[in-house]
Amino acid sequence: MTSDASSRRRPASRRTRRVRAVGVGALGALLLVIVGFLLWANSPYQAEREATLEVFRNGGIQVAAVDEGILMTPIADSIALPESPAGLVFIPGARVDAYAYLYQLSGIVEEQGVTVLITEPALNLAFFDTRELDDLTTAAPDVERWFVGGHSLGGVRACMMAADSEAEGLVLLGSYCANDLSESGLTVLSIAAENDGLTELDTIAESAALLPDTARFEIIEGANHAAFGDYGPQSGDGERSITSEQMREQLTALLVELLR
Repeated sequence: MTSDASSRRRPASRRTRRVRAVGVGALGALLLVIVGFLLWANSPYQAEREATLEVFRNGGIQVAAVDEGILMTPIADSIALPESPAGLVFIPGARVDAYAYLYQLSGIVEEQGVTVLITEPALNLAFFDTRELDDLTTAAPDVERWFVGGHSLGGVRACMMAADSEAEGLVLLGSYCANDLSESGLTVLSIAAENDGLTELDTIAESAALLPDTARFEIIEGANHAAFGDYGPQSGDGERSITSEQMREQLTALLVELLR
């Protein structure tokens, strides 16, 4: 009897060991995926040093790291501030350092007195930042009119943020909306890059129906996807034939018209 009982228990014991082995293997594979994702997400495209320093050296702009992100504000002694100051909350593209956008967005601060807040999403991915616009505008309580915008994936998140806020307008840089804002009444400016290899012009055109009929679409010739920031070349992108200074000049001119 004892021998028969033992023999009947052995297969069950082998099955248990196999199940445990499979479970441990699956858990190990999951941990590897998680670790790999975290390493990937936490290795962003870094801001180019010289472009960043150019903003810090600018006597008309103050840069500060605040809880809400990176804040650029105009210095009153250097510019005549508008009576109804405007602000732009800007969301970076996926895995792009927030400081990489300082130089390209500094023109509207210097020339138009616009306050700019560049967010720093968790894991450098916009969709992991669940804050709403009201949670971010606390960085500059004196600003009366707020716009929201973003680059690439950050633009997609900006569309979602604009839908549930009192934003006056929306700025899309090499980006598009995935949610329907066609009846929102928002003032929208969509700026594309001629040689963008990551957000193609056809994609922007196909999603245009999700924006108000009054949305304005512009293309910067010679620019690529990474030209909207200063963080070097990006895998899969097209070639650029425009300098960072030229990009800033054209981008500033377009944004000033919207934010004025």
